[in-house]
Amino acid sequence: MDNLDSLLSASEKLLLNVKMNLDTKQEEYFLHAITDSLLKAVLQNDDAKKTFWINIYNAYYQILANQSLYNRKNIFSTKVIRIASNYFSLDDIEHGILRKNRWKWSFGYLKNPYASALLQDLEVKTIDFRIHFALNCGAKSCPPIAFYNFEKIDQQLTDAAHSFLEQETTVDHNAKTISTSKLLHWYRADFGGTKGIKKILQDVLNVNTTPYNISFKPYSWDPHLENYS
Repeated sequence: MDNLDSLLSASEKLLLNVKMNLDTKQEEYFLHAITDSLLKAVLQNDDAKKTFWINIYNAYYQILANQSLYNRKNIFSTKVIRIASNYFSLDDIEHGILRKNRWKWSFGYLKNPYASALLQDLEVKTIDFRIHFALNCGAKSCPPIAFYNFEKIDQQLTDAAHSFLEQETTVDHNAKTISTSKLLHWYRADFGGTKGIKKILQDVLNVNTTPYNISFKPYSWDPHLENYS
């Protein structure tokens, strides 16, 4: 097994052990023991980065949410996820690496001017809006957790996006309105703005969305852990 396979396998096994309520120390130790240079060298393309970091995010949200030290106010920002010699937060993974260091509160339009050199080195080359339908933050309105595989990541993300949007979107043909997940509002630039959102919904729903007004449903933050697909 080469370095890429080993690293991606560790991320999947970590998530699997979390799901099965098994000990995760072996996988965590492996992730601690790798070198910074190996991490950067192995995760060279966006498919590898998305596969690894989505699995890591989903595993560690479940781990942290089950520890009394963390709550909604600090679970995303606390740097306790050790990969190689570095400590990451859930926000570092989502908004830094997977969203190419976009500022969390800018709807995706602004680059984070304070992003560390490390996060800039690790960030994806291109933002993929589909990651929003793969990351689970333990809330009722979040997408379910899946196990992402390097060889299948593109199709898996497409399937996740279609499944989530089909379930979360309501079309009123008489009123010419479409109501969908608040995720598309919060990260609208990732989706290409209003025009991009309409195009995505059109592709998923097979509806000409041009004459429709888009609205966004309230987001339920009620806890919903262990929501696996």
